Amino acid sequence: MDGEREPVRVVIVDDEQLVRMALRLVIDGEQDLTVVAEAADGDAAITVVDEQRPDVVLMDVRMPGRDGLSATRELLTRPAPPRVLMLTTFDSDDLVLGALRAGALGFVLKDTQPPQILDAVRTVADGNPVLSPAATARVIAAATGPQSAHARSSSREAAREQLSALTERELETARAIADGLGNPEIAQRLRISIATVKAHTGSLFAKLTVENRVQIALLVRDAEE
Repeated sequence: MDGEREPVRVVIVDDEQLVRMALRLVIDGEQDLTVVAEAADGDAAITVVDEQRPDVVLMDVRMPGRDGLSATRELLTRPAPPRVLMLTTFDSDDLVLGALRAGALGFVLKDTQPPQILDAVRTVADGNPVLSPAATARVIAAATGPQSAHARSSSREAAREQLSALTERELETARAIADGLGNPEIAQRLRISIATVKAHTGSLFAKLTVENRVQIALLVRDAEE
């Protein structure tokens, strides 16, 4: 019918068949979501995504053969890439962080309750990031955890160089995004209109060559370490 939104098309990627079956049952039970394909590894994921052109990919991080991070990096180079939502456990923080830097919109833990997984899929489909509250602290710790002084210095300098192209207002907007604020909160903090916040955010995407707010936040974190 006219005015009705088409169901969000989802591809599930996980090497465990039981996990794929469970996720399919949960997702296909919703009128506004539909699973269009499944894949058991990264190579198969790339094939089915190219065939099906889904809106969202639920991507396992660790799989035999090509892992979820490698597959995500390749998928996000496509002209019109799907939104990628990573499926993870606590012991894969390093790969999740890499996926977020590559442009994945977020992650959920595999033991997340079905209603929260469904909410995450819908949120990502709308282009908004999802960082599971239960695991966000772990990812932040991974982003700022111990590493070689040279590696930390290189990341910091690279991030600062990217941010140096911003105006003062754009930089303030980027810092607010890194603090987890939405557009209304940013507008209130900076005493500007929501339309101006959106304009600044659009400039951030262009100048920093990023795809989403998560990548902006990670750049700010790197620059301020």
